[in-house]
Amino acid sequence: MKKELRRFWRNTLIFLSVMGPGIITANVDNDAGGITTYSVAGAHFGYSLIWSFIPIIVALVIIQEMCSRMAVVTGKGLADLIREEFGVRVTFYAMMVLILSNLFNTISEFAGIAASAELFGISKYILVPLCALFVWWLIVKGTYKSVEKVFLLACLFYVSYIISGFLSKPDWNEVVTSSIKPAFQFNKAYLMMLIGVIGTTIAPWMQFYQQSSVVEKEIKLKNYKYSRLDVIIGAFVVNIIAVFIVVVCANTLFKHGIRIESAKEAALALRPLAGQYCFYLFAFGLLNASVFSACILPLSTAYSVCEGMGWEVGVNRRFREAPQFYALYTAIIVIGAGIILLPNVKLIPIMLISQATNGMLLPFVLIFMLLLVNNRRLMGKYTNSKIYNALSISTVILMIGLSLGLLAAYFIEFAQTTYVSAKNIGGLANVLWRALTFRKLWAY
Repeated sequence: MKKELRRFWRNTLIFLSVMGPGIITANVDNDAGGITTYSVAGAHFGYSLIWSFIPIIVALVIIQEMCSRMAVVTGKGLADLIREEFGVRVTFYAMMVLILSNLFNTISEFAGIAASAELFGISKYILVPLCALFVWWLIVKGTYKSVEKVFLLACLFYVSYIISGFLSKPDWNEVVTSSIKPAFQFNKAYLMMLIGVIGTTIAPWMQFYQQSSVVEKEIKLKNYKYSRLDVIIGAFVVNIIAVFIVVVCANTLFKHGIRIESAKEAALALRPLAGQYCFYLFAFGLLNASVFSACILPLSTAYSVCEGMGWEVGVNRRFREAPQFYALYTAIIVIGAGIILLPNVKLIPIMLISQATNGMLLPFVLIFMLLLVNNRRLMGKYTNSKIYNALSISTVILMIGLSLGLLAAYFIEFAQTTYVSAKNIGGLANVLWRALTFRKLWAY
């Protein structure tokens, strides 16, 4: 008995020392855009989309586990491996798209901070610069261990959405039934919302960040099973929180026929329906998620680009040791926060561009991953098994299909926001030109 107890505590301590990359990466997925997606899903479709989170968990575990395994076996980040195996030219173009995507995603996170400021009655011109300064200081002045502790603490604050869910007093029998019995609807609005919910689960930056953070944490191969558990727990936790966001909006807004378009509108609508505490918890959750993601997205970009270009990387290095790493991190924060502080900035084109670039890059990243993880020269006996390959290839095909669907949907929506008819060829060409050159984005 004592021997088993000692083994239990030993395994627990090892897991706690390894824990971090999987849980942190997964939770950042519930950023301002994710919270908005889940809020709208609950408000517009009630509980009918909850079943989709079960396959989402499976897809997230499969893809992020491959990243973690490659990191532990090779000791290299994903961008580093892509450069070595596929060449500098391919890596350069992939990194350019990733920079663009993450820059617009970071702008969206600072938009979430600005929205939270309005909910709490604070000027965005005070809160946004303060948060930008905090996320910059945290990474530039911290070490990997100290930064990871702050990130794990931020993960705990997502419990505010779970509390909000209980405060809304839903019918839990109906929630459980909806989670195991798909209530599929064959209409355009439902299908697009389903694609949006699944599509927000896996973004290109996640694979790069997870693998880089596992490498920097220097997790050994003998402890890999604990790293895999970290990935699995992260996938479950992030989706449980997402379900609670859907539940609270479904149980209040959907039942009263209230339509929303953002997480900010969801929080405001909850106040008269679910009470002041639910409103503040929802608003605090949005602020926490936005600040958390505003740290991770620029950090992921700096990791990926510097690895891809062969430059020094890592939070444990000082500014003079990794100048490109910290310069890129700083630039993305400054640009992201600065654009949100511009007067009358229009966020819809920014968000559409970020989602479109995610959709363009993800298929290539997933294909690269499959080729790398099945390379025996790199992975030895730790390549995918036949069964795991069947699962991972099916997941990758599904995610590529969803990415292409999202890309098409966001292009259509982008065209619609510019008031261009599909029949107007000249106008459509103009939209394409503006989209490709990113001109006059905030004139819409």
